[in-house]
Order: sequence, then C-alpha cells, then structure tokens
Amino acid sequence: MPFSSLTALSPLDGRYAKTVEPLREYFSELALIRYRVRVEVGWLAALAAEPGIVELGPLAPQTFAKLRALIERFTAADGERVKAIERETNHDVKATEYWIRERVAGDPALVAASAFIHFACTSEDTNNLAYALMVRDARDEVLLPVVDKLIEKLAGLAHAFADHAMLARTHGQPATPTTLGKELANFVHRLRRARATVAAVKLTGKANGAVGNYNAHLVAYPRVDWEAFARRFVESLGLEFNPYTVQIDPHDSLAEIFDAIARLNTIVLDLDRDLWGYVSLGYFRQKVVANEVGSSTMPHKVNPIDFENSEGNLGVANALLGHLAEKLPVSRWQRDLTDSTVLRNVGIAFGYSLLAYGASGRGLDRLEADPKRLREDLEANWDVLAEAVQTVMRRYGVESAYEKLKALTRGNKVGAEELRAFVRGLAIPDEAKQRLLALTPATYIGKAAVLAQRV
Repeated sequence: MPFSSLTALSPLDGRYAKTVEPLREYFSELALIRYRVRVEVGWLAALAAEPGIVELGPLAPQTFAKLRALIERFTAADGERVKAIERETNHDVKATEYWIRERVAGDPALVAASAFIHFACTSEDTNNLAYALMVRDARDEVLLPVVDKLIEKLAGLAHAFADHAMLARTHGQPATPTTLGKELANFVHRLRRARATVAAVKLTGKANGAVGNYNAHLVAYPRVDWEAFARRFVESLGLEFNPYTVQIDPHDSLAEIFDAIARLNTIVLDLDRDLWGYVSLGYFRQKVVANEVGSSTMPHKVNPIDFENSEGNLGVANALLGHLAEKLPVSRWQRDLTDSTVLRNVGIAFGYSLLAYGASGRGLDRLEADPKRLREDLEANWDVLAEAVQTVMRRYGVESAYEKLKALTRGNKVGAEELRAFVRGLAIPDEAKQRLLALTPATYIGKAAVLAQRV
C-alpha cells in the first residue's frame, strides 16, 4: 500500500500531519541524520583547531567553509544516501561517518583530514549530542512559542472576563463566588511558572569515548587535556558538559525536561476539564461556525470538542513523556541499547503535546461568556453569603456564629429576604450590618477582578 496521509499508520503523519509539520525539522529521520552530521563536522573542526593534534593541523578558511556546507546544504537526497550506506553497514552513525568521507573525497585538504572523522568517538558521543540539540531546538523554536500563544490567549480572556462574577463550586457544590477572569488567571499563573521550568532545563552532553574515560583519546594523544577539550566542544554547541558518564550520557537532563513538559501538560489538561465544565453549565457559550456539525443526529448541539481533543492528546503525550523520563536514565552497566529505540519516540511526545495546545487554543477562541446564565446561578444561591455573614459575626464577638449560619442555611433554600432578615437581627455595629445588607452573590467576589486584571 503506497504511503500517504490516508495510509499513514500514525495519526501524526496522517490526520494531524499539517499541525505537527514544524516538528519534522527536528525529529524526522532526516533531521536526526542532519544533526549527526552537525556534531561530526563540529568535532572534526574542533580537533583541527587543537594545537596538540599536529597531524591534523588548522583548517584553511575555505576548507572549513566546505565542511560547514555539508551541514547547511544537507538535503533529502543526502539523507537517502546515508540510509543506503546504513543498509550495508547496519549501523546508522557509522553510515553518517562514511557519508562524510564520501563527500570530502574530492578535496585534497579534506582527504588528509578524513582519518579524524569520528576520531576516538563512540556512537553515543554523536547521538547524545544530536538528541540534546534536537530536543533543545524543538523546545525553543516550536513548543514554547505555541505555549506562549496559548498563555497569551488565556491572559486576554482573564482580563476580558475579570469582573464577570460567577458561582464557584467546591466539591461540585455552590461555593463562595469568584469571577470567570480570576479562574482563568489562575491557569495563566500556573502555566507561566511551568513554562519557565521547561525553558530553564539545561540539556547535557558528553564526548568522552567508549566508557566515559577518554581511554583511546589519551593513548593517541597523551598530552592533550581531553576533558577540557570535550568540555569546550560540548559547550560550543550550547549544551551543559557532563563530566561523569558511562558510554552514554545518563539522559537525566532529558528526563528532567520530559517531566517538566508533562507537568505543564497536566495544567493544560486541568484547564481543558474546567472549561468543558463551564461550557456544560452554560457559563460559556461557544461561537457557532457556519456549516459545522456538532452531532450527527442532534442538530442543536455545539460540542466542546476542542477541549476534549486537547485532553485526549495530552493523555497520550504524558504517557509517552512519563515512559521516556522513567526509561532513559536507566542503563545496564556501562551501556545497553534500550534507550536507542525509545529515543526515536521523543518527536511523537512533542507532537501530541503540540496537538493538544493547538486544540485548547481553538477552544479558547470560541468562548463567549453568558452573563444571563451567570446571574441566574448567583441569584439562585444567596446562601453562599453565609460565609461573609458568619465571618463578620465572629469579628464582633457574636457567640456561635458558624453554628447559627449553619442552622439557617444547611439543607435549607435561603433567599435574599431570609438572609437579610437574619442580618437585621444581629447585634453588630450598624456600619457592618449595612455592608452585609448591601452584599449580593454577584458583588461578593473579594479581589477576584483585581487579581484577574493584574495577571
């Protein structure tokens, strides 16, 4: 069966291919090969710049430019050639090395340097750096910008609905009022904090050979400070140098960023569920889109499918992120290969996260507050003012304040008149009494509007 978006096994390459297209630049097979080339070429250039490696010597500017061109002009055809070599070698990193050798074969200056391609390296020296760069770049260039847009939309709604009083619900029951904007502002604050955590993770890398001790390096060039050399090289890539590893970097920093993304995703999932609930209560209406069908049999329906899609995709993303974070830091002794196949699924975890953020954002775009419905719920629940009344009673020493309000309200439907009659009979200062009598469920919102505007 020929491959197409209709025959793709994964929905990321099928139904959702357009949405996750930006990630192909970082997590496709072609991208992985290109990042490997970047590391290998960078390593060769660093070796050439090391005075202690006299057999290689510094590269002329034009020779260095030709090496850089291998990265900058890397094409799909180049990737296909690497894969063709891999079918013979049955080794992906070695195939990349052989491809570079092929490409420099016609240049006398580079032919002399070709013996130093992948010099003293194990495959993981190339792979750990390639994957760290892929994850870092995808985070910075794709994931975080989409998260920022989601937070920006949410903050805009928090400001727009800052003073839209709504009945809160704790344990699903009517509770002290808040505002729509304040509830959205809570998520803005949480997401900003989680976003900062994701952005702050420093990806680590190593370049220390077969078991992390520079064994072959020192035998070949005992006078070179290989640890300092490796540190300079890793840091030149914008990564944090890890001085203590086995054959593989322990992937702790990858686990850290995957955990951080999963925590951010959990906040988005919480947002999705709350908004779904507010739509169900009627606090939010959803803008109608012409020709869109909500239900195949019930013509009246406008379903909150964007929040549902987001929630579902976040579940898949977090399942993958959780496995990646738990599996990757674990390796038998100095190295096993279980991390290799698992790492190839990082892009899938990013892909489902990206789908979720986009769906949640589309859901936000469709939300319209329903002031009438908000007022109806508030007016039907005057008993939520019992908290305010009993708190003022406590201030002025009224005995058994909580118990008296409990007797008045618990299990009883108390309206405006019943509550006001109770207040009028209280032995408290007149100023306090008038303040309580002027209170309504819609005005009992504390600093909610201020907090929402300030976020």
